[in-house]
Amino acid sequence: MQMDDMILVSVDDHVCEPPELFERHSPARYKERAPRLLTKDDGSQVWFFEGNQVPNVGLNAVVGRPPDEYGMEPTSLRQMRKGCYDVDARIDDMNVNGVLGSMCFASMCGFVGELFHRCEDRDLGEAMSRTYNDWHIDDWCGSHPGRFIPLAIPMLWNPEATAAEIRRVAKKGCHGITFPDTPSGLGYPSVHSDYWDPIWRACDETGTVICVHIGSGTGMNLQDTSAPVEIMITGTNITLFNFANEVVFSKFITKYPNLKFALSEGGTGWIPYFLERADYVHEHHHRWTHNGFGDKQPSDVFREHIMTCFIDDAVGLENRKRIGVDTITWECDYPHSDSTWPNSPETLWKSIGSLPDDDIHAITHRNAMRDFRYDPFRHVPEAEATVAALRAKATHVDLSPLAGGGGKVPSDYEHGYCTIGDIMKQMSGAYAVAFKEGQGIDPAEAQKQLMERMAQQAKTS
Repeated sequence: MQMDDMILVSVDDHVCEPPELFERHSPARYKERAPRLLTKDDGSQVWFFEGNQVPNVGLNAVVGRPPDEYGMEPTSLRQMRKGCYDVDARIDDMNVNGVLGSMCFASMCGFVGELFHRCEDRDLGEAMSRTYNDWHIDDWCGSHPGRFIPLAIPMLWNPEATAAEIRRVAKKGCHGITFPDTPSGLGYPSVHSDYWDPIWRACDETGTVICVHIGSGTGMNLQDTSAPVEIMITGTNITLFNFANEVVFSKFITKYPNLKFALSEGGTGWIPYFLERADYVHEHHHRWTHNGFGDKQPSDVFREHIMTCFIDDAVGLENRKRIGVDTITWECDYPHSDSTWPNSPETLWKSIGSLPDDDIHAITHRNAMRDFRYDPFRHVPEAEATVAALRAKATHVDLSPLAGGGGKVPSDYEHGYCTIGDIMKQMSGAYAVAFKEGQGIDPAEAQKQLMERMAQQAKTS
C-alpha cells in the first residue's frame, strides 16, 4: 500500500457552530430563549445563553493560522477558516486533507453539553440538547451523506431522558454519545453509581459508543500558574488512564456485553503499560478483593469494551498487538491546535507506513466503521474514498495562511514564554469585553456570573 491509497476516517474533530444553529430545530416556545451568537465591542463573538457567554476560544480553531499566532484569545467566525463552521467548506478541507469521514465534537455547549447542564430550567436544557442533536445529525452530518459520523450530547442531570435520547437518535443513524471523563467534576455521581445504568443499558441495546473526550469533566489542569503551558497540554491526554482504570475494574461493565467507550484524544502509547499493570494487580490481589472477571483478565475486558484513539502516536502503533489492533482508531482533531491538517496523511504515514495492509485498514477506517455502525461506502464508492481521490477533488482549496489573527507572540508574555497564567488571563479577558449596544444584554451581570463560575471551576479542578 502507498500513502495515497489510505482511507482515513477521523473519530475526533470539532465544529465551531454557525449562528443559525438553533433557528430551524428549536421548539417554538423556546426560540426566544435559545442561544444566540453575539458580537462584542472588540469584534469577537460569543454565544449567549441564560446569563452564560461562551467565547470562540482561539486554540479551538487555529487551522490555517501561522503557529506563532496561536493563542487563547476569543475569535470571531471571520478570523477562522470557513471550514470550522460551514459544512460545505468543511468538506473541502476534509478533501484537501484526504479525509473521508469525520466525527465532530461540540464546541459552544461543551463536549458533553455542559452549557445546558447549568440551565436552571431543566425543560429548557433538555429542549436545547435535543435541538443541538437534531441540528448536528440532520443539518451538519445529513448535508453530506457518508462524510460524517454523527455524535449526540447527553442530558446528564436526567439519565432516563438521556437513555430516551440515545434510542431516539439511534433511529436517525447516530451511534455515538458523549460522556465526561470525570462525572464528579461536573457535580454528578461516579461511574460506579447505579445512577448511570439507564445510559449504559440504552447504549448496550442500540450499539451506541460512549465517547469520553479529554478535559470533558476534569477541567483545566492549572498547576502553578507560572509554569509553561506545555505542561498542561502534554499531560491532558493521559488523564484518560484514570477513566480506563475506572471502567475496566467496574462492576457494571461485564453486565453489558455491547457497551463500548472511546478514549477520545487519549492517545495509545501509555496503554500497554496500563494493561500490564491492570493484569498484574488483578493476579496479585483478586483472591482477597473478590473482584473477578471469570476466566478473563482486565486486559481482555479493555479490548472488548474500549476503543483507543490517537492523532500521532508511533509508540502506540509499534505496540499495537499489545493494545489490540481492533481497538485502535485515528483522529485528525480539526480545527484544534493539535491537528495535523492539512498534512494528516504525510504525518500518519511516517508511523504507519511499515505496517501490514490489514492493520492499516483496521486503524484508519475499518474499526471506526464497525464500532460506530458507519458505512460511508453506501454513498462514496471505495475507489473514490482514498487520500489521492479526495485530494483530486480539492485542487481549488486555498491553503494560504490566515495571518493577522491577533495572537500573542513570545515577546508579549511577561516571562518571555507562555505560562498557564497567561492562558487564564487571556480567557478572563474574553469575558470582560462588553457587548455592542442595543442587543439587550447586561454585560456587567453576565461578566460577574461567568467570573464566579470560572473561579469555582478552577477551585474544583
